[in-house]
Amino acid sequence: MQIDNQLVQIPLLTEKQVTLVIKREDLLHPFISGNKYRKLKYNLLEANKLGCHTILTFGGAFSNHIAATAYAAKEKEFSSIGIIRGEELRETWLQNTTLLKAHEDGMVFKFVSRDEYRKKEESGFLDDLRKEFGDFYLVPEGGTNKLAITGCAEILGSGDEQFDFICTSVGTGGTVAGLINSSFPHQKVLGFSSLKGEFLKEDIKKISNNNRWEVISEYHFGGYAKISQELIHFINDFKVQTDIPLDPIYTGKMMFGLLDMVKHDTFAKGTKILAIHTGGLQGIAGMNSVLKKKKLPLLNI
Repeated sequence: MQIDNQLVQIPLLTEKQVTLVIKREDLLHPFISGNKYRKLKYNLLEANKLGCHTILTFGGAFSNHIAATAYAAKEKEFSSIGIIRGEELRETWLQNTTLLKAHEDGMVFKFVSRDEYRKKEESGFLDDLRKEFGDFYLVPEGGTNKLAITGCAEILGSGDEQFDFICTSVGTGGTVAGLINSSFPHQKVLGFSSLKGEFLKEDIKKISNNNRWEVISEYHFGGYAKISQELIHFINDFKVQTDIPLDPIYTGKMMFGLLDMVKHDTFAKGTKILAIHTGGLQGIAGMNSVLKKKKLPLLNI
């Protein structure tokens, strides 16, 4: 399935003579947004092939992956289980818009401590989950595995060879790896990290098939799910200028960083850039509830 590209028209790009186009993967599905649709596609086909009837995965309070997995499982007639980081959510999850929607879509939750959550890849922990829930098909946190990368490799399509740079936000690395593996030989892929730290580079090396890429680590705003008033104002202004909504965890940080690089002449005149909108808009309601409690400006999306 190919998604339309949308030209971004703002004065900065005209001044710098740089073309920026956004691939609107956020419009791929009304509830399974963007890259999550791509990541789940082949995993659900594999689960069905193996005769599994239950999908189990991991995520946090406002996880796009949890929301997408719950809906996709319901749509394909699987049961779903979410192992949720943070025991404290056991008492408050009904006030959490992401978890409430996932529950309405049939997902059963198990809330675990952050220490327990760190064991999510350990065989003993997974064996205990099988004893508790029975057999299941495991989808990792964020959805990244070989099948997810195969799905994300389908993001680029006919006509996308015209671009010099492909840009995406980076969380677990599956989307950027798929783009790296499917990019054209003359293209460079830029991954804008939403996480603090350099570990992503080593992870991506293991799952990509060429070295035409770079992780940009200067625009994480303090780390995963960390935002600032500057980022909030940027996202709101971008929506007014372009009518394109961005999320504060991934695409907002990518676009802030990308336009900052344009501003500082990182790209030569005539450069053509394709930025991937990976979705994630479902988490904005939850983020606004946090911002409201902190008496900070809200995201007007």
